[in-house]
Amino acid sequence: MMTRAGFEHFALSLPATEIVHQWGDASVAKVGGKIFALLSGWGTDGQAGLSFKCSDMSFALLPDLDGVRPAPYLARAKWVQIIDPSALGEDELRNYVRAAHGLIAGKLPRRVRAQLGLTDLAMAVPQTP
Repeated sequence: MMTRAGFEHFALSLPATEIVHQWGDASVAKVGGKIFALLSGWGTDGQAGLSFKCSDMSFALLPDLDGVRPAPYLARAKWVQIIDPSALGEDELRNYVRAAHGLIAGKLPRRVRAQLGLTDLAMAVPQTP
């Protein structure tokens, strides 16, 4: 998932997701117009770094892993960046991105969630490892 194609393919499999290319051609995944994950070269010497919104607990724990750090520009909003693809397994990365989608979608106004076909039940935030 650390390639642009892999990230975009997975992100687009999540409900009501769109991908936009912005900020120096970063691949930005949004739900309801709000960002939940992105793949960019910010602070990684041009290498792909996967950044995503995470829970308070995940934000406290993940940066302790080698290859994971608070995300540049987004850390104050509890985002992390994976700078080493081996820091987490593929399934773990997918679970964290899925959880990020749920965190952001769950904060959208009820009207917007309804317009996007996102029910409250579907937006139950998955538990992250």
